[in-house]
Amino acid sequence: MKNVLLSLILAFLLFGCSSKYENMKTVKSVDIERYQGNWYEISRLDHSFEKGCKNVTATYEIKEENKIKVINRCTMIKDNKIKEAIGIAYAVDNSNAKLKVSFFRPFYGDYWIIYLNENYDYVLVGHPSREYLWILSRTKTINEETKIKLMQKAKEEGFDTNKFIWTIQD
Repeated sequence: MKNVLLSLILAFLLFGCSSKYENMKTVKSVDIERYQGNWYEISRLDHSFEKGCKNVTATYEIKEENKIKVINRCTMIKDNKIKEAIGIAYAVDNSNAKLKVSFFRPFYGDYWIIYLNENYDYVLVGHPSREYLWILSRTKTINEETKIKLMQKAKEEGFDTNKFIWTIQD
């Protein structure tokens, strides 16, 4: 119980207190209907809740009352067991570019869409603290040109791309 409480407090501090970082740019708008569906993780900044994961995916599904169901899955590299987390998200304004996401309510974290190509094929998503960043794609891989473009955008927004972990997608 003590560990659960400590985890909740740390999550609140990491995700809930981001006002000093709000200068990160996001896309102008996101069509949530087009955004929903399956995404493959191409890369991420390291964090504890995906340690030892491969075949990482995120699925977004529109639910009632402007809520979005979020399902994150991965396969643990060491034993091939599937790990899954189910959460809920909502847009903080009409642009849909800034979402609040929770996997353990009542605590919500920022999920900001920094770059999204016009065909909704790949996306760069981050947290304004610059501690969390993901490259997601509709396919398991992206070409080198796209990878370079997304890494450059991440650098422009203050992320340390030298710390990227490139996700194994079998």
